[in-house]
Amino acid sequence: MKNKIPLHIQIIIGVVLGSLAGFLFPQFLNFVKIFAVLFLKLLKMLVIPLIFTSIVSGTISSKDATSIGRIGLKTFLYYITTSLLAILTGQILVNLFKPGLNASIKAPESLNLKHLASNFSYSDILLKIVPDNIVNSMAKGDVLPVIFFALLTGFFILKLQSNHKDFLTNFFESFYALMMKITEFVILLAPYGIFALLYKATAESGVAVFKTLLFYFITVLTGLAIHFFITLPLLAYVITRKNPYTFMKKMLTPLLTAFSTSSSSATLPLTIQTIEKKVGVPNRVAGFVLPLGATINMDGTALYECVAVIYIAQCYGLHLSFSQQVIVVITSLLVSIGAAGIPMAGLVMMSVILKAVGLPLEGIGLIIAVDRFLDMFRTATNVFSDSTGTLIISYLEDKKNCCPFL
Repeated sequence: MKNKIPLHIQIIIGVVLGSLAGFLFPQFLNFVKIFAVLFLKLLKMLVIPLIFTSIVSGTISSKDATSIGRIGLKTFLYYITTSLLAILTGQILVNLFKPGLNASIKAPESLNLKHLASNFSYSDILLKIVPDNIVNSMAKGDVLPVIFFALLTGFFILKLQSNHKDFLTNFFESFYALMMKITEFVILLAPYGIFALLYKATAESGVAVFKTLLFYFITVLTGLAIHFFITLPLLAYVITRKNPYTFMKKMLTPLLTAFSTSSSSATLPLTIQTIEKKVGVPNRVAGFVLPLGATINMDGTALYECVAVIYIAQCYGLHLSFSQQVIVVITSLLVSIGAAGIPMAGLVMMSVILKAVGLPLEGIGLIIAVDRFLDMFRTATNVFSDSTGTLIISYLEDKKNCCPFL
């Protein structure tokens, strides 16, 4: 039975009511805080199994490690390049504008800012990625080694004999489908969890929690606009010499669909149909690049997560060192690979990056009020990046016959 009220409307109601209730009736903080903690624990519960199964499933989606070949290599290089460009754009903007600088949000008592500021060094980054005990890393919630092990697992499943490969492929795809169902259930609880989180934030900090939220929103939106209207079109033009804005116009229907549904996966059939029929990309390219992109290429999500984590640190009065920001960049890139193509998946993945740099999960409450609106913009950016990559790779594969409708 579907909810009569759309989820995003429920979330807006939760934001408004939670904020007002926390400001007007702060005396119930201890009671409401229980539900805020429960919601955060549900999110935390999802992190390791969802990240592991989604990355393994995404890696094995190519079906055969040797079949990736030339197109696969170009696709991988494109995804890494554009995701890094998006993340660095967001990182530059959030450090330049410092939207959370004067928020003066009360940090949790358990957060040791001095210890956190010196918790990482540049030389530790590589060592933190490679686990000495993967089970222990999973138990502790260390996400970087889990992501590394998941990538290895997915790659070497493709190297196994067919009977073993088929068994493990079915297992991980089924496990991932199960995690998606659980994630959808937790997301349905989001309006209530968001109510509790916003109540807690306003009861403890008053209206200070909203003073910098507008600047955070503008910072993320500016970064997404730069990536959408400048970086991706410029990359497409430099490589293909075709008018990227004509291409953007032809892709308008799937882009608007992505914007309204906040789901790159739900938009995928329309994206494939449009780029084949209106742009002229052959199915052998579109049918490989787009489904893979809907799974592992999340430029908008990666940019948003990088900005959000640094913003949350600024709100707590913490300056992240260069090494810590490198970890944010690396984790944003890797986590964007595992971000599911469903509404608000970035919210679940946000907890991964917060954990990686030692920030509390309740920091999510500082950004949740505008998350649903930003989700629409970053999903459209994700889909346009996938589409642009398909155009570029199609051109590199067959320059003479590429995209006859552009």
